[in-house]
Parts: sequence; C-alpha cells; structure tokens
Amino acid sequence: MRLFLQFTASTLLCLNSAYAQLSLNNAANNYLKKRADAFMTITGYSLTPDVTTGSLSIRNGGDNSDLQMISLGGGDRISANFPLYLEGTLAINRYNPSFTDGIGNNALNVPVHWNSITGTGGIGWDFPITDELRFRPIANVMLGHLESDLSIASRIIENRTGVDMQFLNGGRMNSYGLGGSVMLDYENYMPNQEIDVELRYTNIPVRTFDSSTAVQGSADSQSVAIWARSRVPTPVTLLDRPLRAVFELAHTEFLGDLRGALGFNSLSSVGTGIELDRSASDPIFSRIRLVFRYQFGLNVHGTSIGLAASF
Repeated sequence: MRLFLQFTASTLLCLNSAYAQLSLNNAANNYLKKRADAFMTITGYSLTPDVTTGSLSIRNGGDNSDLQMISLGGGDRISANFPLYLEGTLAINRYNPSFTDGIGNNALNVPVHWNSITGTGGIGWDFPITDELRFRPIANVMLGHLESDLSIASRIIENRTGVDMQFLNGGRMNSYGLGGSVMLDYENYMPNQEIDVELRYTNIPVRTFDSSTAVQGSADSQSVAIWARSRVPTPVTLLDRPLRAVFELAHTEFLGDLRGALGFNSLSSVGTGIELDRSASDPIFSRIRLVFRYQFGLNVHGTSIGLAASF
C-alpha cells in the first residue's frame, strides 16, 4: 500500500510538473504571438512612400527607442507621353518590447529585439481628368522578413523559470502582401510656383508564410493620406538655375489594424527646405531637395530630415 501511495504521489507530481511546464509554455507562446502580431501591424506603416512615417522613432520613457522606422521610397510616371507609374519602398524597422509578466509566477523583464526589412513595389496607370489632374490606380505587392534575436532571452527565462524556451531561438516571420491603391494626383507647374497635391487610399492585407508556428498571423493595412508641396524660386542662383524654397504639408489617417496600434489614429507633418536644380549640369539627378519636417499626432511629436532626388 505504501509503495502504491508513493507511486501515486510521484505520478501526480510529474503530472503537475508537466502541466505547469505546458501552462508556462502556452503563456510564453501567447505573449510572443501577440508581440509578433503587433510587429506585423507596425510594418504596415511603412509599405508605401509616406513622409509622415518615412523616418519615425517612438520612445516609451527612458532613453532607449522602443520603435524605430526608416524607409526609402518614391514613384513617378515613365513620361508624360507614356503614363505608366512605378513606385517602390524599402523599409527597415526595429521593435524593442519587453518579454515580461504572465510567465508563471515569475516577474521577468527581458528585452526581445525584433528587426524587419520590407520591400513594396507598385505599378499603375494614369488616366487624365484635366491637364493638371489625373486618376491613378496602383497594384501593390509586398515582401517582408522579420528576425528575433531571442537566444539570450530564452536562456534567461529558462534559468529563472525552468521552462524550456527553445522555440524562441529560431523565431522568424516571412510575410507578403497583395493589395492596391487609388490616387488623385494634381500637378500645376508655373514659372513662379510649382504645386503638387496627392490624395491616396491604400489597402494591402499582409499574411505570413514559411514562418515559425508561434508567430504566424495577418494584419489589415489601410490608410488615407493627403500630401501637398509648393516650390517657389528664390533670387539666389546656383548652377545656372534658381534655388527653390520648398513648403510641404502631409496628413495620414490610419485605418484597419493600423488605427490606434501605436496609440494614435493619424500623423501630420509640416516641412520646409530648399531644392537645388541641377538640370543644367547633371541630367541624371535633375533636382535635389533637403526638407526639415515636424511630425505630430496624438501624444507623439518629433522632427526629421528628408533628402530626395529627382531623376
């Protein structure tokens, strides 16, 4: 009888230990899944050329950046006579949440760094409405890759909780998006002033493929953006062309999963700078712009510097 009781007690202890191990692993997996979904949503902010999110760094207390986003992109027609529109955006994001709380009865604060690179291409066609206004539908395709450097985090969690966290070591996520945009593009170029205005709606659903089981998911990336720029010649002449003053306004409303994902529903930007006309000396880079921008939204604000070149 005593042997039976000892065997039963040992069995119950093993079952309790296995159940605790499973519960801790499930809690950790659920936490990781939420953070991966959040980061997939964050990548949606940098799928298309947008001055409000082209360079964005968000801090949450402390000195370290919890989120850093930087992108390089642009687009234009092939020519006035052949209105094929091409665009592309390359973005690098770094997300630094904390793997903390909810892992058993242990209070942990382990940095988990996520890094991603995404590329988005678009092809469209211009349909003229007037001499200055065009309607432009665009088909977009996106590919992205996310890597998490979690080997250190897994070792720390294992030492603190005794939970086997090997699933963290190879955490990775590949994503793709197929969607489109529609745009109204207004261009009015006069000798004394050049005006550009764009109104754009974008919808690019993002899905994972060939990814770690714990970080599979999807995100609905939608936005409505308006952007306006005015360029005015100054009395200063450089390279046989007048130096232009640049004034810029932009506003983006985020929709779908992007809305409120970072604590705000929209971002605005005001900017000013200069534009150097190099068309007389360098036909490759016809214009180079340097623009200083102030970006703001609900509970966020900051500054950035944009450098652009026209071909």
